[in-house]
Amino acid sequence: MREVYLATTNIGKLREFCHAFEGSNIQFLSTKNLENLPEIEETADTYEGNALIKARAIASLTNQITIADDSGLEIDEMPGELGVYTARFGDYKPSSEVNEIILQRMAGKTNRTARYVCAIALVEPVSGLEKVVIATCEGQIHDRQEGRDGFGFDPIFYIAEYGKTMAQVPLDLKNKTSHRALAIEKLKLLL
Repeated sequence: MREVYLATTNIGKLREFCHAFEGSNIQFLSTKNLENLPEIEETADTYEGNALIKARAIASLTNQITIADDSGLEIDEMPGELGVYTARFGDYKPSSEVNEIILQRMAGKTNRTARYVCAIALVEPVSGLEKVVIATCEGQIHDRQEGRDGFGFDPIFYIAEYGKTMAQVPLDLKNKTSHRALAIEKLKLLL
């Protein structure tokens, strides 16, 4: 079994990666139990840059292959407010509260187009290999929160093709169509 660190303490992300690689020879390790885990500041102005910052930091700490992602929500009616700053939007309030802030801001708007963006960086510290893949998932901002699955903005991210929010889509389907799932498919070619 090949062990690869996933630079996150987010259980939802870890679950998605493990599910996507089920049956492979890769076992993902969370950084949650690492000692001396540094506070990693995402200071880049791109998803790719932030993913590399995190992957490099954990790879240098563990000296093992590390994967990190940076993802965000982009809403056309709120240009520049989220994107690479998505995690900071809403001053780190719980996601259900942040979703309500977005719904209030989007009230009465006819253009509700949005997209999830995900960049995944792979860093192999021994060889120095660094690769980044990126993918998007198009959708709309729903008019209310619906669904219990998923995390973050999933309850307000509506996929017209399915007539559901990302939080209502079964995990098997989400793991084929989400921004992270599409980026993971590209990552599989690298691993």
